[in-house]
Parts: sequence; structure tokens; C-alpha cells
Amino acid sequence: MIIGYMRTSTVDQAAGMEAQRRDLMAAGVERLFEEQASSVGARPVLAEALGFVREGDVFVVTKIDRLARSIVNLCDIVARIEKRKASLRVLAMNLDTGTSTGKLILNVVGSIAEFEREMMLERQREGIAKAKGEGKYKGRKPTAKAKAADVVRLAGKGMLREMIADDVGISLASVYRILADARKGEIARIAG
Repeated sequence: MIIGYMRTSTVDQAAGMEAQRRDLMAAGVERLFEEQASSVGARPVLAEALGFVREGDVFVVTKIDRLARSIVNLCDIVARIEKRKASLRVLAMNLDTGTSTGKLILNVVGSIAEFEREMMLERQREGIAKAKGEGKYKGRKPTAKAKAADVVRLAGKGMLREMIADDVGISLASVYRILADARKGEIARIAG
């Protein structure tokens, strides 16, 4: 079976999601797993997709960065796929780990991609430091902390944590963090 996996970081990337879907379907994908998750957060759909792989299957992605966070992560994912006697295909590179050449190229390209990402993050950190030095950097507005009072109020009414997260529009982890802070007496400082 040909199994496809596609991911975008945010729901705002509809065009990127549609382009991945188009390319994967053109590659003959029979079962498609779609996920909208940051590359740094949990990716439950990826875990589900990897668990779905069986012997002889081909796991297909459009690009390496849609699949892995680092070369170590990439190697781990490839090892999981190969343990099931399946292979990975990366469409943008015409790469298939079912061949020894494909495995070699994947490792080289993965190392380059990780290096490129580290360079980008370094430039980003330098830019932020410069902006902070000039008093221009404000950072991201803390959305979860701004909703702390609502979280505590809903929890006080007995609402389930998952429902609170959906209702308020924050992650489940943020709900637990806010409630832990509230138990420590820090909610007045956060909500204020």
C-alpha cells in the first residue's frame, strides 16, 4: 500500500496543504494522513501513520521538512519504517529508501537540511537580539496567560480540561499549566 503523510504548521497554510494533497494523490497514495501541527509540537497523526505501515508499504511525503525535525528525528522515522520492512519516498527529491543510493542521499540531504535550519534559527536569534537592543522587539502576545481567568472560572464549574481548551481556544497543556499555577496562588499575578 502507498501511504501518504502531509503536514502544515498552521491552519492558515491551506495552499500548502492543498499542494501536498495534490502531489501525494498524483503519486498514487491509497491512504492519506493529514496533520496541522508545528514541527516542534506533538504530532499524533504522524505516530498513527507510522503505526499503520505494514511490510511492503511505501510511506510517501512531499518534502523531508514535512516529516522530520532533525537528522536524528529523520533517522529514527526511517528506522521505524524499515523495521516494518517498508520504505520511504520523498517526492520533491525523487528519493526512495528502498534502494541503497536512496538511503545515502537521504542522510546527506537530511544533514544539509538540519544545517540550513540551524543557520536560519541563528539568524533569527541575532535579529531578535538586535531588535531588543533597539527597543523594537515586543515578542509574541501570551494568548494562554491572557485567558487564565476564563480557564480557572470554567474549571471551577467542573468543566473537563479538554472542553476548556476547546472553549477558550488554547492547548490542553496550557490549561493544565494555568490550573497548576492557580493552585500555587499565581493566578492573580497571571490574570492581572
